[in-house]
Amino acid sequence: MNHKQLKYFLALADTLHFSRASERCFVSPPTLSRQIKQLEEEVGAALFLRDNRTVELTQQGKAFVHYAQSTLASWRQFKTECLDDDKPLTGELSLFCSVTATYSFIYDLFAQFRAQYPNVELNLITGDPAHSIAEVASGKEDVAVAVKPKHLPSGIEYLPIGRSRLVFIGPTMDCPLKQLIETHSQGEMPWQHLSFIMPEQGVLKERIDLFCKKYNFSPKVYAHVSGHEAMVALASLGFGIACVPEIVISQSPFKNQVQLLQLRSDEIEIGLVTKNKRLYDPVVKALWGTAKGLFKL
Repeated sequence: MNHKQLKYFLALADTLHFSRASERCFVSPPTLSRQIKQLEEEVGAALFLRDNRTVELTQQGKAFVHYAQSTLASWRQFKTECLDDDKPLTGELSLFCSVTATYSFIYDLFAQFRAQYPNVELNLITGDPAHSIAEVASGKEDVAVAVKPKHLPSGIEYLPIGRSRLVFIGPTMDCPLKQLIETHSQGEMPWQHLSFIMPEQGVLKERIDLFCKKYNFSPKVYAHVSGHEAMVALASLGFGIACVPEIVISQSPFKNQVQLLQLRSDEIEIGLVTKNKRLYDPVVKALWGTAKGLFKL
């Protein structure tokens, strides 16, 4: 087996979807399928259970995840030890963040880093920011953009890169929800009667739970959504109100389809996260140093 096959395997183990995994690996689904089959033949066991609709890891596949992660980590460490200080920095780095963070922070960071280290391969994976720390802690990605939690997990390094206020938003389109909001625009908002678009997990959900506790009501949840950008989209359609970072609104294509209901004094801090030991990798260390110089809070 080769390292590329291990990367393909980990992508499929993460997504459990051949099309999404092949997009992440920049190969076609048939190519990915052939590589996985070859890997299974070499291992001598089925790593996935798959049919026309679903893909699942077998028990052997779950065990192989740890082998693949540790093998690739050892390979990266070996390459690091072989680097010549007199030669240009080479290698690769993966970064996980939300779509909003791509526009707001990572574009400038990658542009500056690329100018300094053109021989480093940068891989960007987008997803729900609530998963950022887990993506790094599990070893799937090298670095991630995360909302700072109340307590950072052990072994995780954090670098602040920005802040954003939290805001409640509702639709601007004419609908029953907008009418209910306008009826109480000059008085106290009837929170218990409003439908909420809620995040599935993460710091933002914790903040909303605290808000509901403060005002002594249980939210009427229309939907639990993964990703702040999707919350804005559903709020713009009148399905419910949402509480999101203001920076998400400023970058959203639906910013003219939503209105601010109440500007909260609450703020979140946003930063880069990585494992402490990953900072010994010259590529990760170089990105970290670039971020320190770029984002001076």
